[in-house]
Amino acid sequence: MYAVLDVETTGLNPGSRHRVAEIAIVLLDHRGRVQREWCSLVNPERDLGPQHIHGIQVADACRAPTFDCLAGKVAELLTGRVVAAHNLRFHAMFLRHEYRLIGVHVPVHSDVGLCTMALAAQYIPVTSRSLRDCCVAAGVRLGVWHSALGNARAAAGLLATYLSVAPEPLPWAPLLVAVQQLPWPSLPGQEVNPVVRSTRHSPDEHVLSQLVNQLPRVRQPQADGYLAVLDRALISQRDAESGTDDLAGLAAEFGLDQAAAAELHDTYLRALARTAMDDCDAPGAERRDLERMARLLGMGPDAVDAALAGVSSPDVPSPEGETDAIRYGDMVLAAGHTDRPSGHSP
Repeated sequence: MYAVLDVETTGLNPGSRHRVAEIAIVLLDHRGRVQREWCSLVNPERDLGPQHIHGIQVADACRAPTFDCLAGKVAELLTGRVVAAHNLRFHAMFLRHEYRLIGVHVPVHSDVGLCTMALAAQYIPVTSRSLRDCCVAAGVRLGVWHSALGNARAAAGLLATYLSVAPEPLPWAPLLVAVQQLPWPSLPGQEVNPVVRSTRHSPDEHVLSQLVNQLPRVRQPQADGYLAVLDRALISQRDAESGTDDLAGLAAEFGLDQAAAAELHDTYLRALARTAMDDCDAPGAERRDLERMARLLGMGPDAVDAALAGVSSPDVPSPEGETDAIRYGDMVLAAGHTDRPSGHSP
């Protein structure tokens, strides 16, 4: 019925030559019961990126198979099932890219799958988009964090929760039929043993991860998915100067034009400023973090000044002149959003 997917990657954007470094798939039946788990490290044939977050060791990656050796197995596990993930658009984007590199098209896209992040607002009492907070709200057990298998298990637990409370017939019942007709490629079988991590990983818990996990959702799935990538960027990038290029091109993947992305960046920085100042023990340190975040988003010191000014003067009139005030920290859809699909949709 369902295949819950998670990938750990060397970066944020396959358009910047980032690759999958670990992939996990948890198969569920129609009631959300686990049928099978499969996971393997993947040799990305490049550096591993933010190892302090995903914890994949170079020695393990070197002995892992490359994706082309695993492609047949992954396709076998996903064929005929509804693919699900937390921020499905991000994971599907990377999986399509890996298959494209070997000249194969696969029907993995948010239009033919389930996003446990997007569904959370309907089924559990949570305002955060983070996988961790959604699991806490749903009572899903948290395992090894920032590993593909740990995250896939967590997302599978969320999907099982949704299945237990969703009305009958299921809102996504047509998907269960449609996936049976999707044209998955028939790839030559190749017996390759999956390679797992040799050591247990405890990711760094930087103060940024605490701030990011407190940020509220937005109402539009595409924008929320893009902001979730920004969450990941801010947590994973110790050197803010290295992340800006990774964000280029991601807006289009999430159905956002450049103007909408720029406004989301501004709104996002303001929300971070409010959250940071609410928890502030050291104002100077918080400002330095905000400046680093602004650089990552391609913004200058003036943007930080404006964000901090918004914290001290939170109420502004609405654009339409209505009396209801909008807090600078509120996450709202930026003007210029477009619902056009990604350029790599199936």
